[in-house]
Amino acid sequence: MSSTTHTLPVSGMTCASCAGRVERALLKVPGVDSASVNLATEQAHVESSEGDLAGLVQAVEQAGYAVPQQTLELAVEGMTCASCVGRVERALLKVPGVRSATVNLASERARIEAIATLEAATLAQAVEAAGYKAQVGARPETAAQANDRRLAHERRAVFIALLLAAPLVLPMFGDLFGQHWMLPAWAQFLLATPVQFILGARFYVAGWKAVRARTGNMDLLVAIGTSAGYGLSLYQWWATPAGEMPHLYFEASAVVIALVLLGKYLENRAKRQTSAAIRALEALRPERATRVIDGREEEVAITALRLNDLVMVKPGERFPVDGEVVDGHSQADEALISGESLPVNKAPGDKITGGAINGEGRLLVRTTALGGETVLARIIRLVEDAQAAKAPIQKLVDKVSQIFVPAVLVIALATLIGWLLAGAPAEVALINAVAVLVIACPCALGLATPAAIMAGTGVAARHGILIKDAESLEVAHAVTAVAFDKTGTLTSGTPRIVHLQAVDGDEAALLRQAGALQRGSEHPLAKAVLDRCAEQQLLVPEVDKSQSLTGRGIAGSIDGRELALGNRRLLEENGLEPGELAAQAEAWEAQGRTLSWLIESGTQPRVLGLFAFGDSLKPGAAAAIAALDARHIRSHLITGDNRGSARVVAEALKIDSVHAEVLPADKAATVADLKKGGAVVAMVGDGINDAPALAAADVGIAMGGGTDVAMHAAGITLMRGDPRLVPAALDISRHTYRKIQQNLFWAFIYNMVGIPLAAFGFLSPVVAGAAMALSSVSVVSNALLLRRWKPGHDEEQRA
Repeated sequence: MSSTTHTLPVSGMTCASCAGRVERALLKVPGVDSASVNLATEQAHVESSEGDLAGLVQAVEQAGYAVPQQTLELAVEGMTCASCVGRVERALLKVPGVRSATVNLASERARIEAIATLEAATLAQAVEAAGYKAQVGARPETAAQANDRRLAHERRAVFIALLLAAPLVLPMFGDLFGQHWMLPAWAQFLLATPVQFILGARFYVAGWKAVRARTGNMDLLVAIGTSAGYGLSLYQWWATPAGEMPHLYFEASAVVIALVLLGKYLENRAKRQTSAAIRALEALRPERATRVIDGREEEVAITALRLNDLVMVKPGERFPVDGEVVDGHSQADEALISGESLPVNKAPGDKITGGAINGEGRLLVRTTALGGETVLARIIRLVEDAQAAKAPIQKLVDKVSQIFVPAVLVIALATLIGWLLAGAPAEVALINAVAVLVIACPCALGLATPAAIMAGTGVAARHGILIKDAESLEVAHAVTAVAFDKTGTLTSGTPRIVHLQAVDGDEAALLRQAGALQRGSEHPLAKAVLDRCAEQQLLVPEVDKSQSLTGRGIAGSIDGRELALGNRRLLEENGLEPGELAAQAEAWEAQGRTLSWLIESGTQPRVLGLFAFGDSLKPGAAAAIAALDARHIRSHLITGDNRGSARVVAEALKIDSVHAEVLPADKAATVADLKKGGAVVAMVGDGINDAPALAAADVGIAMGGGTDVAMHAAGITLMRGDPRLVPAALDISRHTYRKIQQNLFWAFIYNMVGIPLAAFGFLSPVVAGAAMALSSVSVVSNALLLRRWKPGHDEEQRA
């Protein structure tokens, strides 16, 4: 028995005993003949008769070490149907070091999870050995340019094929009007032969590669079917006595090839539209930037920039990098990045996202992220990952596609034999068998799911909804309960003045005095007071002898009066009682509000007024809960805050149930309890402290600004902190899943109806070829209808 040599990278080893432990672990794996570990290179070399890579990796991990993994991507050309996808995946999985391989027919890309030492060139060789072309490390823009060239070539081929086939098919239409325009046999031969063997050469090449790989694909069916029609025509021409007009089928073979080429061209053109989201995001990356050094401006390539470089962005330009505004005031249009339709004000200290468009002011920006670490780059990676992934429903399609082509060949053979046994002429039997081969369309099956996923994730990304994987997209459509974190999700996360009451009734004077005391303070409650003063355009007086009272508040002298603002301890230290504000204070405390008392602390201390601080609801929170309720999806609030504040939020938003005073570690258990009750749960949080709950839910939805933590903690990330994007995310999931179902239905129904009709002689090869082309185009076109989707539109308008 031959043995296989595996080279595994091993991380975590620190000494010779570690190397020995790894060697012993590997030698225990069944089939391993020898194992040696090099501590210096951190690699293990294993001779194994069984070649079980997964077992070797598991042995290393169980020994307490790690085998570093990598994700590789290839652009694959030449795939035409679902069976092609399966063949490429099987070829990649046979490469030592590959743990998983996913191939997407719509995007023509392969994503491979492998050990870190595996080279992409090795994978490309495996793809080419399977009969396809592979391009290593192809950037999306390069792939798009190659696709444009391929489309131009296909367009020329279609035009020539239709031009040559037209004279062959025109006599068929002439017969309808009593005209007989039949061309001589030699003219039909001259027109059909270039179509068959030059323009149709691609079908022979791809079909032969499939035969060598002991499998089948759409090209094989077309090659066999049209060759049979062409060969029958040659035979009829040769066998017919001189002077008689032979019954030829050159037009059937030529028109079928022309229609298939037309269908593939229309299909590829439509497929390109499904990746429009990626191309739109790629186009946001400027190639050059204006760097400022010692006050001098210089134009440089983006690749020349470094962290902390200062970049000048002029009005109307795109921000070349992620950064922080150092100088200037302007607005940023972030619509294509976050989906936010209104410009966002930018001032010193504000964050900038690369790719956004600067407004009317000049801004000096300090670079904080470059290249692949920018928000835009991470968004592109996330959308690419989602579009490359397979939905669980695709597993059914993969199983069907493996047996589809062999089954069609068997049905075609049975059709031929059946008609011959029924006494039909050989040419009739052969033409019906050809029709069976031609109408079978496994490419529609292969495109049904990925085309819908690409269109759905693309339109979602344009509206600020980033879907991490196809599984989340598929599961989200079935969600029956949504659990929300409170702070930062339904509320702004920053305190504001919810209530205030002055003993003398002069609330404006109360605010001015509190604002004077809080001037210069960085405390969140101080900011809330000053914000309210600014909103009401109140003039805040000067304060003297300002001092912080640790654990109690702040004090100072205003217009000769000794005033202080603080908590209940401040009252007690000054011997004061709430007095007439006692009932109001108790009611506000029951609602979970934070109270601050303004007192005069001179020789005659007295209470001047009371402030109640609380977290403000986000503007779209109520609309989000109402939208979920309209879809009969129950809403839950899971928060670590006290029951009073949680109840206030729940009542204001009409949330179905409240889980208050829940520790972060217990949020996941609460989500698990909801799932045990039979609910399909989506958890919505900020993606950081809610990570365990996000992972525990059927679908995790991170409400954030596109940070790495938020993107990796959940299956869906909302680029804006707008709660209304939660029902929108579930809505686009529902629409996408519906398109997947529709596409699979049509892909199956074409074959379930078309193949029997062709077998029983009701379809000619020409009509079968047209139906086959139409099936692929209709599947992709149906998926593209998702591009019309917009959050908040009426369901009937979205289709």
